[in-house]
This record gives sequence, structure tokens and C-alpha cells, in this order.
Amino acid sequence: MHKSVGKIVSSRSLSLLLLLASAPLALAQQPAPQVSPETPAPAARDVHARVSQTPIDASIKDDPAVDQMLAVYGPRVRALDVLIGRLKGELRKSGYGAGSLGNFVADGMRAQGSIKIGKPVDLSIMNAGGLRRNTISEGELRARDIFELLPFENALVTLDLSGEQVLRLLGVVVSSREAQSGAQITYVIKADKSAALEAAKLGNKEIDPKATYTIVTIDYVVNVGGDRYAVLREGKNLRPLGITLRDALMNYVKAETAAGRDIKPSLDGRFNLDKANSVLTGEAPPKTGQNRLR
Repeated sequence: MHKSVGKIVSSRSLSLLLLLASAPLALAQQPAPQVSPETPAPAARDVHARVSQTPIDASIKDDPAVDQMLAVYGPRVRALDVLIGRLKGELRKSGYGAGSLGNFVADGMRAQGSIKIGKPVDLSIMNAGGLRRNTISEGELRARDIFELLPFENALVTLDLSGEQVLRLLGVVVSSREAQSGAQITYVIKADKSAALEAAKLGNKEIDPKATYTIVTIDYVVNVGGDRYAVLREGKNLRPLGITLRDALMNYVKAETAAGRDIKPSLDGRFNLDKANSVLTGEAPPKTGQNRLR
């Protein structure tokens, strides 16, 4: 910035600051307005209002400017109704891992992440709060369903974690009830109704604390996940995949459809409660005020 400009800005800032500081005092020192008892009340106005009605029908000509504006968005709106696959059974967001809806999204992330980097992805993580629909009904799957489910511009990223870091990450997944694909988790419920990781495998194999595993998630969880997801920021080889989660999931549905496979709700035991070692049996309800991303 030029020095003379900086002086002007500084001077104006100082003047504004002094004005704001003195304003409350000046206002406080103003005497309350006195109302004279002789002052007559203002006379009521005689207001005449007119109301008219205009029927909204085909007699009103189209506005060319509005038509031109809508023409830009028309193809995009029509694209939302494109059929991309079929759903055999209802997808529902509930319980640990966000239920069958969370499994669907996490499975799609892992499949598309593997295609993007050209090798298997060991684990996918998705914050359940980012899933903005609670159910998708059986029948036709359209682009609109995926847009409504995933309205944010979150992009896929992969990174590498050690086995020790993966176990810490899965502890967060359990306590926050997030969605995941690739892990077989056993958890317990404690006396305060919180859940804790008891054991976990990846691909039905024991997790080696010193081995390296590839994770796919979204940039939002890495960048905005706060202290809970600090372990992700310890990872190495962070790679943006150049595709949004929404587009990746639509590609996943299209690929499954092209292969002749319908999308089916899946509750495959990726979250297992150890009832024998839990204080409470059954699934713990979310704790009041429990922090969840979005």
C-alpha cells in the first residue's frame, strides 16, 4: 500500500474509532425530550386506498429477460431427473455408521477412491452429519436423490495412516457414530452410555500398528474436523482426487448399474456390539448435545 494512502486510511480509522467511542456518551448526555401539554395531537389522515386484481394466466406475455435467465438453468434442472440406477429396498440413516444409508455412501467412496488412485483403499470415513436425507425409498435412483443427500461441495481426498493411527481414527468413528467402509468393528457401551472401540480389523485382517494403510475421506473432515479428527492431519501423502463426493457417488451408482447390479441396503455387521462386556444392552441413543460434524 502507498504510504500516503496508508496515512489516509489510518486517519479515517482513528476518526471513526473516536466517533464510535464518543457516541454513547454524547447520546447519554442528551436531555429527554419534553412534551408540552399544550401540544395538540396530530390529526388523523384521511387515506384512500385502491386495490386491483390481475389474473395470472396465459394472457400475460412472457418476459424475454426472464426467459433468457431461465434458459441457462433449464438443462441443469432437467439433469437432476436423469435415471442413474435402481434401489432394491429402502436406504435408511440410523444407528451406528448411519445405517444402510451411511454404508451406501462409504462403500461408494471406497470404490471410487480405489479407481482414482489405481490401488485398493483400505478404509473410507464419512461424517454422518453430512448426509442430508434420512431415507431414500426403493425404486428408481435419480441424480436428484444424490444431490439432496449430498448438497455440499465436499471433495474426496486420500491419505496414508499407520495402523496405530487407524485404530485411533476408528475410536473416533465409534464414539461419533460416523459411517465407514472397510473395517469390522467391535464396540462396547459404557456406563455413561457412550460407545468405545474394543477391537477392529481391516479387510478381516488384524491391524498392524506399524503398517501403512490408505484412507479416503472428504476434505471437510480433514480441514474442519477439529480436535476429534486431528489424527487425520497426522497422515502422510494427502492427495486431492479432483472429484466431489456427490459426483463420485453418482459414478458409483452408474458403474453398479452398468454391471447389472442394483443398489441394495446393506447392514453387513461392520459394527458389532459386544453385549457381554457392555453396561447396557442394545444400541446406545445419541447423548444429548453430542458433537457431530454438521
